[in-house]
Amino acid sequence: MPPSFGPHGLPDGSSAAELIAAEVRGAAPDEVPGRMCAAAVRLLPVTGASASLRGEGVPVRLCASGARASYLAEIQATLGNGPCVAAAAAGAPVLACDLTSGADAGRWPVFAQQATAIGVRAVYALPLGTDEVCLGTLDLYRDTPGALSAPQLRTARLVAGVITVALMALPRQEGAWLDEVAGDHDEVYRAVGMIMAQLRIGADEALARLRADAFARDRTAQAVAREVLTHRRHFGHDSDPGP
Repeated sequence: MPPSFGPHGLPDGSSAAELIAAEVRGAAPDEVPGRMCAAAVRLLPVTGASASLRGEGVPVRLCASGARASYLAEIQATLGNGPCVAAAAAGAPVLACDLTSGADAGRWPVFAQQATAIGVRAVYALPLGTDEVCLGTLDLYRDTPGALSAPQLRTARLVAGVITVALMALPRQEGAWLDEVAGDHDEVYRAVGMIMAQLRIGADEALARLRADAFARDRTAQAVAREVLTHRRHFGHDSDPGP
């Protein structure tokens, strides 16, 4: 039987730490991020959660609680901005409490438009890692504007901390799951290299071209990278722009 929840989003008679401990007990490190995204949705007043690894310019989605959270993670990777990108760059939480108006909407106008179009009004991004190294972010999505309370933010930090421990505990020789994620990231940068050669431009501009093409055609950066690698998309000056 699922636990009943009190007025602050925590199971009656339980603490957040107890529920998280029960969720990860017996789990392999590669199962922990997905379980923690699901736990965050149960523990906090949010409707979705995702975790992304920090890449060189392109965050790589690690897991998500559902399709909408996955889409928002991919949108930020494609745009190259948004709360999760800002949190990874700063190594500090970025709490966008109202994407419908004000400073948050103006800071990431395209992302805010995309998020609010599917019903998300607030995003809370917390870094994964240590004070010295940011590995990625935990991103929490909510359908109503507003801030997290101090206890809720502590719970979110606890969830992020458990994901960090799992990532750092994953042995490389057992990390086929992490290798697959890294492979997705490598596809983007191999595609960037091909665009650099096709247009004779630098890496930053090539990545910007890939992102712009993805956004213009309503695709993800990852999808366009695969098109480039399989020669279905060409960025040469005389190439057909395609559909």
